[in-house]
Amino acid sequence: MPKYIIERQIPGAGGLSGQQLRSISQKSREVLCKLGTDIQWIHSYVAGDKIYCIYLAPSEELIREHARLGGFPANSITEVTNIIEPLTAE
Repeated sequence: MPKYIIERQIPGAGGLSGQQLRSISQKSREVLCKLGTDIQWIHSYVAGDKIYCIYLAPSEELIREHARLGGFPANSITEVTNIIEPLTAE
């Protein structure tokens, strides 16, 4: 299944409280349950005014539907074509 990075521009995201992040996570999970098993949230990075999410999904359109139903921005959706890490250098 394709892997995507979703960039969500959320002013002040890096300063959100634990409760606010929990609320966002709960809403995301609720929408994922409605959409079924074709889409999976792996994890997200919160940095500055953005949240970068890693998802598995068959299409960009399903990710956009998740964003629409959850009320989340999806400012950029990029398919991951490869992964490199320190071991790649060996």
